Amino acid sequence: MKIDRVDMLRVRMPVIHPYETSYGRVDHADHIVLKVYTPDFAVFTESAAGAIPGFSYETLGTAREILKSFLLPAVMGKTIRAPEDFAPLCRGLRGHPMTKAAVENAIWILKALEEGKSLAALLGNEKKSIPAGAGVGIQDTKEELIALVGAYLNQGYAKIKMKIKPGMDVKRVAAVRKVYPDIVLMVDANNAYRLDDIDTLKALDDFNLLVIEQPLEYDDIFYHAILQARLKTPIGLDESIQKPYSASLAIELKACRSINIKQSRVGGLSCAKTIHDICQAGGVGVWCGGMMETGIGRAVLLALSGLPNFIYPMDIGASDKYFHQDIVEPAFKLNPDGTLNVPQGPGLGVEVNERVLDHFTVAREVIRV
Repeated sequence: MKIDRVDMLRVRMPVIHPYETSYGRVDHADHIVLKVYTPDFAVFTESAAGAIPGFSYETLGTAREILKSFLLPAVMGKTIRAPEDFAPLCRGLRGHPMTKAAVENAIWILKALEEGKSLAALLGNEKKSIPAGAGVGIQDTKEELIALVGAYLNQGYAKIKMKIKPGMDVKRVAAVRKVYPDIVLMVDANNAYRLDDIDTLKALDDFNLLVIEQPLEYDDIFYHAILQARLKTPIGLDESIQKPYSASLAIELKACRSINIKQSRVGGLSCAKTIHDICQAGGVGVWCGGMMETGIGRAVLLALSGLPNFIYPMDIGASDKYFHQDIVEPAFKLNPDGTLNVPQGPGLGVEVNERVLDHFTVAREVIRV
């Protein structure tokens, strides 16, 4: 395949429920969507880099600049046989994994189309559906929190993930557990705590949590190992796992008992698969996390999250958990058993509604060889 044109779209979509974490509150999903052309196919992919450097140093601005000035010139017009060819083409470009993921994943989707397969099948995912989870941002009151948790449970979600931060942690978890003592519940701190907060974090051991996700610094593994040894609740690492080496180190140091694999965080599907395999060999289960992606990104996540070591319900919900209208058809709907279907069609497996995509597009550039 040879990529000869890329349409770069800045997309801004309002979300149904504002989503607050320790980084701040989000009321729109801001992403860059790419339409990538070869002589035979055109496919869509997206970068999860957002409007501000919170979860990651990458932003819409950095993604645009890296794509235009470095990454697309490195790959466009080159003969690419398989996704494995991508890394050598951009070997001299350090960092920017979310931007790289958008381009590498396009190559995966193009390869699937060339072989007449779904992306899921090309990755080795044989599952037809995946248990879904609902993330719940920090709410202004515990009453609002309990009501939102209840709404998601009534819809059938298999897992609830609560965001926490200092001052909105133990009492909030206790309030949810009092009303819902038996649900699958985890909490995500987005690196809001320090090792000095051990007493607060140990208090969470009383609530039968599936996981405490990323309590300490975004780039830390060593102090997480110290903390994990002092907690009964499993730690799950997210931001700290930036590449396969990070996963190997975390497993060796016993810094966690599970890992959240966000393919965008680690640079795309190839590294995500490698991390999955490292964790499987090391006896550490994984789950699939997201970055409020559109239906394009959701299809990629579902294709990935059927690999065998994804043993925990993913963080990914149906389209209507996030958006009044998604940009793919069919939109992702929660099944009665609390699962989402894995797209089975060729390539990405869903169709992009370009009329709806145009409605949410606030800027557009065309890059040619």
